[in-house]
Amino acid sequence: MTLPFDAVTKTGVLLPLFHETCKKGFAQGDNPTTIVDTFFSKYQARRNKESQINLLFRFIQYIERQVVLFDAIEDASFSTVNNMEGVGTLRNLKGSANAEGNLDELKEFLEEFKVRIVLTAHPTQFYPGSVLGIITNLTDAIKRNDLSDINNLFGQLGKTPFFKHKKPTPYQEAKSLIWYLENVFYETFGDIYNYIQTNIYDDGKKHNDIINVGFWPGGDRDGNPFVKPETTLKVAKKLKKAILKKYYQDLKDLRKKLTFRGVEERIIRLETIMYDYSINLKTKKAISAKELRAELLSIRDVIVEQHQSLYVNEINNLINRVHLFDYRFATLDIRQDSRIHHNVFTTVIDHLIASGNSSFPDNYHDLSEGEQIKILSKADDSIADLEIFEDEMVRNTLKTIAIIKDIQESNGERGANRYIISNNQTALNVMQLFSMLKIVAFKDELTVDVAPLFETIPDLENAPGVMEQLYQNPEYMAHLRARGSKQHIMLGFSDGTKDGGYLMANWGIYKAKELLTEMSRKYDITAIFFDGRGGPPARGGGKTHNFYSSLGPTIEDKEVQITIQGQTVSSNFGTNDSAQYNLEQLISSGIKNRIDGEKNLLSDEDRLVMNTLAETSYQTYKDFKGHEMFIPYLERMSTLKYYAKTNIGSRPSKRGKSDKLVFSDLRAIPFVGSWSQLKQNVPGFYGVGTALKQYEDKGEWSKVEQLYNNSKFFKTLLENSMMSLTKSFFDLTKYMSKDEEFGGFWNIIFEEYKITKRLLLKLTGYSELMENEPSGKASIQVRESIVLPLLTIQQYALKKVQELEKAGVAADDPEKLIFEKIVTRSLFGNINASRNSA
Repeated sequence: MTLPFDAVTKTGVLLPLFHETCKKGFAQGDNPTTIVDTFFSKYQARRNKESQINLLFRFIQYIERQVVLFDAIEDASFSTVNNMEGVGTLRNLKGSANAEGNLDELKEFLEEFKVRIVLTAHPTQFYPGSVLGIITNLTDAIKRNDLSDINNLFGQLGKTPFFKHKKPTPYQEAKSLIWYLENVFYETFGDIYNYIQTNIYDDGKKHNDIINVGFWPGGDRDGNPFVKPETTLKVAKKLKKAILKKYYQDLKDLRKKLTFRGVEERIIRLETIMYDYSINLKTKKAISAKELRAELLSIRDVIVEQHQSLYVNEINNLINRVHLFDYRFATLDIRQDSRIHHNVFTTVIDHLIASGNSSFPDNYHDLSEGEQIKILSKADDSIADLEIFEDEMVRNTLKTIAIIKDIQESNGERGANRYIISNNQTALNVMQLFSMLKIVAFKDELTVDVAPLFETIPDLENAPGVMEQLYQNPEYMAHLRARGSKQHIMLGFSDGTKDGGYLMANWGIYKAKELLTEMSRKYDITAIFFDGRGGPPARGGGKTHNFYSSLGPTIEDKEVQITIQGQTVSSNFGTNDSAQYNLEQLISSGIKNRIDGEKNLLSDEDRLVMNTLAETSYQTYKDFKGHEMFIPYLERMSTLKYYAKTNIGSRPSKRGKSDKLVFSDLRAIPFVGSWSQLKQNVPGFYGVGTALKQYEDKGEWSKVEQLYNNSKFFKTLLENSMMSLTKSFFDLTKYMSKDEEFGGFWNIIFEEYKITKRLLLKLTGYSELMENEPSGKASIQVRESIVLPLLTIQQYALKKVQELEKAGVAADDPEKLIFEKIVTRSLFGNINASRNSA
């Protein structure tokens, strides 16, 4: 109640009354308009219309900050709620391996297994950087129980704006994510690796860098016209400067301790070099990462031999971090859509053919796909000057390829060595990029992994055929052999769910991984799967480590690679405790999958049941998506069109330029987010209930029970779906059931929700949802309670906008604009409160 709001001193006193009015109102079936009107007539009858609106805005501001407080409290108590030495942690793994005499097997596993966390700038986090900083400081103050500091931070919070008036640039997005690299990952990754080196290997040798970071901001050009080649280069330089600065700070600390003869001056020399280098990347004093590591190892030898190993652990920690992060800090991925590549490539071919000195025949465009692939695999043309292309997209795409080479020379090969093709449908999509990379910058040796991204249900089904075509190409295969016989393949959950519904997306990816593993092994290639996961279950989120421990031997599992974005970064990796815990859980999930591999194999009967469930839910979801009210409902009854106004990400909120809403143009984040704001988490459960009911109706319920008891994969899927159901609150929009136009459609959704909830409880034997996850359930309940007034205000404002539009008011009507502003502002608190969806 101490937030310093100037205009309304009683906000903190009035909000609990409004909260109570909302709770009672929904319990007795009132709609949001009635609830808001009841509150004002009962407690604030003297307020005029303008004063009422002002109070609603104050409530929104206040609730946003309540969410921040709860985030900080959860972060502060992370190590209390989660056992930092319990199941799935490295200490537990080592203890078990020692007790069972399996330490050598554990060492062997850790020598080849990898976890890569890939940070993306997908806009699911509504906190500006300044607020994230306050959360960090508030967490620390709560841990210390420092009331004075907490009070000051509340004051700062009250004065710090949450709303951005301008979209961030891709570079600003990169900078805000580099904050996590500097303040969390540098320390946590180092600590985990130090523990493995010291407590599991303990031999002073260099071992597998089991954990590493990928980075998309500045390199992800898919659907983002604001990411230019210059942006990519600028971000790569920022990453390098950031890691050099961390090394400088560590050397500065070491200098105070290593004050010995034959050591001190060498540390001072390195400290000076890193300081100069972190400021000016062109400094003549620069040394390579290899030279830095060699000098540190030499200094360590002197300390061991001449100075009784004093502070040897501290210097080991720095040596390990240089091994982990090199001069890149994170690997910058490049991503672009196959359709853009096709257009760019067509222009390039036309230019080469016109030049009269090309390996491409004049009739290239008329040839079959197979013939084109044969020519592309052998193409050895060059383009001397990229500026000759007038089209900006062509120029920028080619320049980005050239810049990859520059980044590799500056930050090391792993600074940027993967190019992802979105919307990959054919082998030709891959070969077009393969040849473009060679034509533009990598004529002698291609040091870039080409990674197709398969997302939609048809693309997932076609993926094995696409990969076999590539594996049968001698030139492409020679490239893979040179890259360690590994093929990176990305699979996307977001568009898969949007396209095919929850069960089918997850089962489609599971089956695709099995077939891609089989296909790759047939050609002696290791498939490296990279999962594009978001925060909520609808986008592949939920308890991800449970997924990886449930895959079985038919899916390649040498590496776990996942995208982390928005609230998932702050909730799962925002503090040293949470980052360490979740990284260790991912490492142990790989070990668990190796141990339990055979147990995770699905029997033919279980596989048939899983397949039938997925197909039924797919058809149910497709029928729902095809309903004539589906698009109008999203467009007029949800917050979809307000997402673009939030200025939280640099990307446009939809792909196409059409004024009309086209389903295929919809990005997954606003799509999933709009259902979340309505508290109808459709993408996380729709079709699941109908699929289960089919078995109940046929009297074959025991088959579903058998699948649930046998399959950890299926169990994990349903537990994550339960989270989506737990966060649904249909009383909020019950008024829509009586709407002439949309009532029938709303009832379809509600019926599916009821069926899914009833059958999931029946299957699990729980009396309530998420019964087996008390802390997660409690967190959701507190958060949902905090945002209840916010959602009520949002629905109230949406209803007012709809009424004014029906009355035919102009688009720029002042009253309408005010209510639209309320809707936009209310998006923030609700999304931020959903951080535990990850």
